[in-house]
Amino acid sequence: MYRQVTLALAFLSCLSLHSNAHEMTPTYPTLKSSYIDCVHVTKMKLFNRREGIEYYSIQVYTDDWKPLPFASTSKVIQVKHNKRKLFDVYIRSNDLDKAVYICTESKVFKSNKQATLVSSRICSKIKKTQ
Repeated sequence: MYRQVTLALAFLSCLSLHSNAHEMTPTYPTLKSSYIDCVHVTKMKLFNRREGIEYYSIQVYTDDWKPLPFASTSKVIQVKHNKRKLFDVYIRSNDLDKAVYICTESKVFKSNKQATLVSSRICSKIKKTQ
């Protein structure tokens, strides 16, 4: 009986704990031709749920997590707590076969007063079109 109560309490405490991270949509973005020759673009949206974190870096990766060159209005964007930001990601047509993930990673600054902070990375997998 004691073991069952302990397990039930442990389960309930796990339910009450949650992690506040950031969100990025769409989950499976599609790349479309842009107004620039030989360049494709997709529109992404970032939502910040984390208090104390306002800056996120953008990166594009291959299937084996090697960074790929890309363009955006900024490689580091500021998104205040509980706010959204739209941004475009431009990838060269030559790199379309190699590009697999578009990721954002929270940037933690040393001046932050909290003793321990967790950096989070959220990735969207690029939807391949035939």
